Amino acid sequence: MSIIGDIIESTKAIIKGMGTTFSYIPKEKWTVQYPDEPVTLQPRFRGQHLLHVDELGREKCVACYLCAAACPSDCIYIVADDDPRPPDERTGVDERYAKVYNIDYGRCIFCGFCVEACPKDAITHGFNFELSVYSRADLLKTKDDLLITKQKQSSNYRVAFSDEDVDSEYKVV
Repeated sequence: MSIIGDIIESTKAIIKGMGTTFSYIPKEKWTVQYPDEPVTLQPRFRGQHLLHVDELGREKCVACYLCAAACPSDCIYIVADDDPRPPDERTGVDERYAKVYNIDYGRCIFCGFCVEACPKDAITHGFNFELSVYSRADLLKTKDDLLITKQKQSSNYRVAFSDEDVDSEYKVV
């Protein structure tokens, strides 16, 4: 092909690309001015994990290691301990509890297998998405960071209603 033919083909490609770009200019913008405006999250969003407690404030986790076994990225580390005290004085709901419960968010892929594997509903995903840190060592979250009674949740989000369509890729504007 000649040089002139190459120039014509390149010009057509540029015009076609610019036409696509210019077609988006008059459409409504979806940009959220975060953190000034709260971000809208879907109800099934998987954020930072939460370790739950029962009505009396005792930890639900019985250190059965099922969540760690189900984790494909091997980011959950648990050390179990026995608590022989009477039931109303125990740390957990059972005689056995998780003395150490760590999740390495540098490795976590937020797949939700740990939540599905837990027989006691002790671990779930929360809505906290602000996990950025300056040091990789800070991505290791301990039991104190994950307990629902101690975890600091972000106030810059709202959960969408189940019938509300939010920020869908196929949303017609």
